[in-house]
Amino acid sequence: DGDDDDDDLASLPTPKHHLADGDSVDFKSASGSVYKLKRTGDHYYCVCPAWRNQSAPVNARTCKHLTEYLGAEYEKARVGHVKVVPVRKGKKKPRILLAHKWEGFKDVSGWLMSEKLDGVRAYWNGKELLSRLGNAFPAPDWFIKHLPSDMHLDGELFVGRGKFNETVSIVKTSGSKRWKSVTFQIFDSNCDDEEATFENRHESLVLWRESFTDPDANHLVALKHSLVRDNNQVEKELNHVVEVLGGEGVMLRHKDGKYVDARSDKLLKAKRFYDAEAEVIGYKDGKGRHKGKMGALEVKMECGKKFYLGSGFSDAQRSKPPKVGAIVTYKFQELTPDGIPRFASFIGERLDMDKPKDYIPKKKK
Repeated sequence: DGDDDDDDLASLPTPKHHLADGDSVDFKSASGSVYKLKRTGDHYYCVCPAWRNQSAPVNARTCKHLTEYLGAEYEKARVGHVKVVPVRKGKKKPRILLAHKWEGFKDVSGWLMSEKLDGVRAYWNGKELLSRLGNAFPAPDWFIKHLPSDMHLDGELFVGRGKFNETVSIVKTSGSKRWKSVTFQIFDSNCDDEEATFENRHESLVLWRESFTDPDANHLVALKHSLVRDNNQVEKELNHVVEVLGGEGVMLRHKDGKYVDARSDKLLKAKRFYDAEAEVIGYKDGKGRHKGKMGALEVKMECGKKFYLGSGFSDAQRSKPPKVGAIVTYKFQELTPDGIPRFASFIGERLDMDKPKDYIPKKKK
C-alpha cells in the first residue's frame, strides 16, 4: 500500500522539495525548457530523453532535473539504495504455450474455463521467474522462495483487474515494497513435460499448492478452473467477467491439451474486444486539454499499415508516452474495409514482445 512506498524512502535525507505520491510539477530548467516531474509510490519520473532512455529499473533512474528539484544528496541516496538486478536479455527464452481466439462457434463442452487475467506473463523454470523473451523479473527473494525447484510453472504476475500498467511498472523494478501488491496467478505446471495433458498438469499444480500453508506464500495462487457445460455457459461467464467484474475475458483449455512451444487449438481465449500489437513510430501533438503532451501515437502494424492511436491514455502516459520502437497492445472492435482497426484504444506497453502482431477477426460461416 502507499504507506509501504513511503517507508521505502523514509530513511533517506529530506528532499529539497516534497512531491506527494501521485503529484506532478512542471520544472523549468536553466535553458528555459519545461519538464514534467511526477512521483508514483517510490518512483520518480521525468519526461526528458535522458531519463526515458535509461535501461535501469524505473526506481533507479534519475536525471539532472530530478537532481536539481529534489536535491543532489537526496537523489544520490534514493537511487543508490535500490538493488539493481542485472537482466540477461533473451538468453533463456522459455517454451511458451499460446492461445488462439475463440470466436463463439467452436464447441467447447467439456473444456476447462478460467478468468483471463490482465497481468504480465511469467514463467518459473525452477530457478528464475522469466518473461516470454527470457528476461528475468527482479522479484524479491521472499516472492520466489516458496516456488519449487523441480517444477516449471506458467502464470501471470497480477495486481488487479484494470491495473495492467500498474503491474508493468512494479515488475520492472527491484527493491520496492510495491511487490507486496503482486500475486503470481499460476494456471499451468510441469510445462517441461511434453506428454502430460493439461488435466494432469493442473492436478499436479493444485497438489503442490495445497502441500504448504505458510501465510507468507499467499501471493502464490493456483488459478481455479471450472468445467464447461456448453457454449452458452461460456457466453454467460464472459459477460459476468467483463461487464460485472471489469475483467478482460476467459480462457478455455482442453483437458487433453499438451504444453507446446506454439499456439495451440487446445487453448483458446475469449474476449469482447480483439487485441493486437503495434510498433510506435512517432507522435502527434496534443490539442486542447492535451496541449503540450502527446495527442496520439503513430503506430505500425505487422502488415505494415500505419494509424494513429489516440484513446485509452492517462494524463501521465500522455506526458511520458512509450518510446519510438516500443511495442504496445491496443484493443479494437473491428477492422475497416482497408484493414485499419476501428475504435482502437491503448491498453499498455509490452515487456514480453519485440515485434508487432496483427489479429484478423474471423467471420462465422
